[in-house]
Amino acid sequence: MAVAGCTKCIKYMLFFFNFIFWLAGGAILGMALWLRHDNQTSKLLILQFENQPAPSTFYISVYILIAVGAVMMLVGFLGCYGAIQESQCLLGTFFFFLVILFACEVAAALWGFMNKDTVSKELINFYDAAYIKAMDVSDTSSKDSASKVLNVFHNAVRQSQILFFITEKESCHLKLISLFSDKLYLIGLAALAVAVIMVFEMIFTMVLCCGIRNSPGVY
Repeated sequence: MAVAGCTKCIKYMLFFFNFIFWLAGGAILGMALWLRHDNQTSKLLILQFENQPAPSTFYISVYILIAVGAVMMLVGFLGCYGAIQESQCLLGTFFFFLVILFACEVAAALWGFMNKDTVSKELINFYDAAYIKAMDVSDTSSKDSASKVLNVFHNAVRQSQILFFITEKESCHLKLISLFSDKLYLIGLAALAVAVIMVFEMIFTMVLCCGIRNSPGVY
């Protein structure tokens, strides 16, 4: 028998929040794909200098976001279907995955907070290594490749001329920090919004399951 009264209201509220959760998963998936293929960052992160690839920490984070977005869309669909069908089994499964996702998000947020400067620092070190080689007049063997690496950095941070870029080393450091800080800020806002939605979903799921269990005709 279908639920009624306040429980029925909770049912549709849960469906609504699950739909928002599903949309948020799609948004995170889309944002992660954008971060992966963004011209500014992708050109920097595919660089190689003296057989050493650019740091991959940022890309690892992006791939994790892609996986999270896809799982969120799947879990959101499961929650929507479970709420409409008033299925305790589906809602219990949904709640289980929701708790796991929430725990993973908290862990990722803590890791991200502790390593928020890692990406920019790794890239700055990579840039500095190329900068030293480009400015070293005693060793010309790697000068051309170093200059090409610097040129890519120059284009990524939108400086007008490579000479200005080479002479303004500190300015480059600040722009690299800003480049990735802005993107991490977007990720942080998205994660906070999703966490709030997940808390409401867990509450509504427990209330709806209790309402279904106590409904007449359910034993």
